[in-house]
Amino acid sequence: MKGPVDIISDGIQTKFNFTGNAAMTVGGTGDVLSGIVGGLLAMGIEAFDAAVAGAFINGAAGDFVAIEKGYHMLPTDLLEWIPAVMDDPMSHLEVRTDKS
Repeated sequence: MKGPVDIISDGIQTKFNFTGNAAMTVGGTGDVLSGIVGGLLAMGIEAFDAAVAGAFINGAAGDFVAIEKGYHMLPTDLLEWIPAVMDDPMSHLEVRTDKS
């Protein structure tokens, strides 16, 4: 379900992800998320951790796109920002602070 907070759970652990924005309700952003999680799984990361990291990466990339393009994004716009978020996840702190 699309909403302001992602809830990720394996039935034992639960994490909340606050990255992302309303522009990400466009079709296809979940496909990008699936690709990120699949890539992390292929790297040997545990499923729950891959889901948590994937949700963060996808949402943070979406937040950068929203700053750059506003709320008129395409799922392919996320691709530009995924490497930047993975290289420096803390860069997203400035984005979230500036949006407040």
